[in-house]
Amino acid sequence: MADMYHVIIPARFASTRLPGKPLQDIAGKPMIQRVWEQARQSSALSVTVATDDQRIVDACRGFGADVVLTREDHPSGTDRLQEVVSHLELPANACVVNVQGDEPMLPPALIEQVAADLQAAPQASIATLAEPLTDIDALFNPNVVKVVTDQAGYALYFSRAPMPWCRDQFAGGRPASLPADVAFRRHIGLYAYRVRFLHDYVSWPVSPLETVESLEQLRALWYGQRIHVADACVTPPAGVDTFEDLARVRSLLGGA
Repeated sequence: MADMYHVIIPARFASTRLPGKPLQDIAGKPMIQRVWEQARQSSALSVTVATDDQRIVDACRGFGADVVLTREDHPSGTDRLQEVVSHLELPANACVVNVQGDEPMLPPALIEQVAADLQAAPQASIATLAEPLTDIDALFNPNVVKVVTDQAGYALYFSRAPMPWCRDQFAGGRPASLPADVAFRRHIGLYAYRVRFLHDYVSWPVSPLETVESLEQLRALWYGQRIHVADACVTPPAGVDTFEDLARVRSLLGGA
């Protein structure tokens, strides 16, 4: 089990594919409440929602959550996180887990795992998770982020492109199936950060790689930070990005 850490849940009202996503009802509760309840099952010292919208603030206060109203102009969720850790006056050596506000079925064990991984990797500024990627469609899907690591589990690169690129097997174009002797991994967007890193992160200019891939973790690699990646201890369910995702989760939690 992880030592002491905090959970922050960024939750924006605006969403291109699913407007008002954090407040969408799931079996009688807003989605953000479902996420908060999952995070509360972990051993975190505190669980705080971070939002730029007063409607989400009001909803969170209604079910008893700690919530911070942040600025609206943050370029990324990591920047919003830094505002909140400053507001909470968390010490530089504290560990913070960023739980996405659209993960109403996130297993608390994953929150515990990523916090423990960061605390066990003193060279890392960030810890995150991955899982084996076994489907050729997923490998070539730009919405599925891939990660490769070194032998010690530290990230070498994250990309929307297929990687590692198997030169011989992919020479003729996309194959029918994955090469059997290559370990492909899908990145899972759950992060633990050291607070001192968050303060540094917001002072750095946006990096070229971060811009072209639209992956904010690449800013950390660009500026020489280390990211530890472990295989998830349990398979995480998919989050909610679309109305179809919302219908699926409503069906699964309808009896909750």
